[in-house]
Parts: sequence; C-alpha cells; structure tokens
Amino acid sequence: MTTLSRTVQGPAVARRGPARYLAAAVLCLVLLALALLASVMFGSRPTSPAEVLRVVTGGGDDYLRTVVESRYPRTALGVLAGLCLGIAGTLMQGITRNPLAEPGLLGINAGASASIVAATAFLGASGQRETIWWALVGALVTGVLVHLVGTAGGGGGPVRLVLAGAVLSAILAAFIQAVALSRPKVFDTYRYWVVGSLGGRGFDALWAVLPFAAAGLLLAVVLAPGLNAMAMGDDKAASLGISPARVKGAGLLAATLLSAAATAAVGPIAFVGLAVPHLVRVLVGADFRMQILFTALAGPTLLLFADVVGRVLLRPEELMVGVVTAFVGAPALLFAVRRMRGAA
Repeated sequence: MTTLSRTVQGPAVARRGPARYLAAAVLCLVLLALALLASVMFGSRPTSPAEVLRVVTGGGDDYLRTVVESRYPRTALGVLAGLCLGIAGTLMQGITRNPLAEPGLLGINAGASASIVAATAFLGASGQRETIWWALVGALVTGVLVHLVGTAGGGGGPVRLVLAGAVLSAILAAFIQAVALSRPKVFDTYRYWVVGSLGGRGFDALWAVLPFAAAGLLLAVVLAPGLNAMAMGDDKAASLGISPARVKGAGLLAATLLSAAATAAVGPIAFVGLAVPHLVRVLVGADFRMQILFTALAGPTLLLFADVVGRVLLRPEELMVGVVTAFVGAPALLFAVRRMRGAA
C-alpha cells in the first residue's frame, strides 16, 4: 500500500490557484454553517437563532432544551451520511471514469435492504439497533461480492463492475419483493427503512457506523494521489509507480465502507453521491485531493438543507429526506453539468 500514498510527481491534474481554493473554502464553510444552524432551528416547532444559542450555552426552559437537543442526533447523522455518500460518489466516478457513477452501482442499497428483510423474516430481528447492524453487514457483503464478481478471472474494468452491481441488485430486489410482499410484518419494517430519513434515530446509530466511516475516509485520503495519476490513464499511472489494480481495489473498498456506513445509519439516500462530486468539480477542478476535502463540506450541506426542506414543507409532518434529495439535487446537478459544458 506504500505506493498508493506516494505523491505523484509532475502536473498529474490541472491545478487552480490558491485564491480559487480559498474562495471555494469560504463559500462551502459558510453554507455548511447555515445548514447546521437551520438543522437545529427548524422542525415541527420553529425556534429562533437566539433560542438555539440559549440552549447551546446552557439556558432556556426544559421544553425548549428538549426540542432543540432532539435535533442534535439527526444533524450529526446528516453530516456523517452526507460526507460518506459524497466521498463515495467521488471515488466511484474516479475509479470507473464514469460521471454518472454513484454508490448505488455497488449494490449497497440493495444489499442493506435484503439483509434487513432476511433478518426480520427469518431471524426475528427488530428494533433500530439490530436493523443498523444487519444493514451494515448486508451492505458490506454485497459490496465485496460485486468487487469479486466484477474482477473475476484477473480482469474486470469499469463496465464489468457496473454490470456485476446491476445483476446482484436485480437478484436482491427480486428477493426483497418476494419476502416483503408475502409477510406483512416484514413489509412494514422494510417500508419504514427503505426511504432514507435522518429522523427517529439517536446517537447510537452514529457510534455504530463511525469506525467504518472513519476507515473509509482515511483510505480515500490516502488514495487521492493515485486517483490523480489514474486520471491520465493506467499506463501513465504505472509509469509513475502507481498500481492501477491496487488503487481500484482499495478505492472500491473505501467506497463500500463509506456507502455501507451511511446506508446502515439513515437508510438508502439517492442523488447525493451523484450530484455532490459534480458540484465540487465545478468549484475546485479535477484534483482528487481537493475534491475529497471539499466534498466533505458540500455533501453534509446538501443533505442537511434537503432535510430542513422536508421538515418545513409539510409541517407539522415531515417529508423523508430520501425523497427531497432528488428534488434538491437535480437542479444542482443540471447547473453543474451546464457549467462544465460551458467550460469545455
């Protein structure tokens, strides 16, 4: 693994000036701060910034503290899930060289869902804690299977990997439908979980998946120079001392860990892993080191704003964040694609 962390010599990617990076960092930090504030302010009972500040500093009455503090877990989970999904999408797009790649290509969502359905139907699993662990196991196992099938025989390019993910996802989807539709109890559990949501979960969900998310994030940071080299082609990367096969394998492992952690914690949430990498590339260019850094800011921002929109639109009810991300992310992705086409 030592070659993976070696700094690539030469202009592997087009670089942007420090002023551009600084402006992008300020923009992302300001938007993330606003998203964090909005996440603890808005809900079935709106609160003002002054009330939030009183609670944070230890003041406010019991009811106000209960309302504001109940939003802390979903805000923390939004940060973690947005970060994981965004970086996983960046890795997938870099490894496959496909701008439409996203974590769902690994079959992570289908694997987590199938695991929950099987555990509920045949093992009597119930409760949030059990659901998280079964989802995590299913997501990780499916990600490994996709990698093994997609690279069987010593070959395996991006197309084979995508096909392996599609085939396994289709098989698991058929299994889910067969079991869930024949068992009402299983269907109720699956229906609640299958639409991603930040609500109804506590900090225990965060602590359960945090080690896997941290491992995936660390591996992604280490792999960034290798991904920059691979952007010039496998032969050029090999001439620079980078092993393309090792980078791809480790990148898939990192994307699997990140996607599995996010999916197990909050359920399957679409579009974040697809849209955020495009938005970040508009801001900072093709350098994967910068992409990973800024995705860690932009991913949580998009997911938290989507969650706030879902809480406000149907107040006092709420719309699941997994539904809102498509409506919020689609215009953002279209804007990014237009910008990229204009810059080409």
